[in-house]
Amino acid sequence: MIPRHTFRRLQAFPALAAATAVLVGSLATAASGGPMAPAQKSAAPAVNVTVFSPREGDIAGRESRGFFVDLAIRYPSVASSGANFQLTGPGTHQNLAPFPGAFAAGVDEKLPGLIVLLSTSTVGARSAQNLANLFNLTGFTNQKTNEIWDTWLVGASSFGKNVRSVLRVAVASDKNKDGVYNDAPAVVPDANRDGRINAVDLKAFGVASNIAVVPFEIRD
Repeated sequence: MIPRHTFRRLQAFPALAAATAVLVGSLATAASGGPMAPAQKSAAPAVNVTVFSPREGDIAGRESRGFFVDLAIRYPSVASSGANFQLTGPGTHQNLAPFPGAFAAGVDEKLPGLIVLLSTSTVGARSAQNLANLFNLTGFTNQKTNEIWDTWLVGASSFGKNVRSVLRVAVASDKNKDGVYNDAPAVVPDANRDGRINAVDLKAFGVASNIAVVPFEIRD
């Protein structure tokens, strides 16, 4: 509260007194949790990504291959995931029963919102290349929590040899507003044109999930 003698002095300057009264009222509103109160903690993202493997600091692989990228993803509903079963791999392992799926860098038709990037990738558009369609195994883990697991056994040394790498995983936002998270790009645009694809570029593209970031090493 403004002391009485100070307010009397302010009364000599009507505009200043009015402005001061407004400020005092606004501060009181903020203190009571009104419109000027500090912003509340932001809401959790619609989709949640958890990376089981690799873990931060892992030294993964042998001959710079043979390591797993293993994920769990929780969606608002199973239907919103746009997901389907798959068990696939390179060469003769593609499109075989019982759960056929394509196998190549790009968007995974079995989990079409998924974005997976490796900073040391030598495939396609390199660090900007979505690697989701290289995943081998996709399944519905828990319908109660709308959880889907997705696993990739890295079979080629195409993602860096004896290097420090960074895995980034996210789910693209529902850009076409069809209620399904199926809008992942084949290549993530370099939004700020700095030659590096990272969380800044993923956020600029639009994501519905957290961005999982895992620094690790790929070794022979």
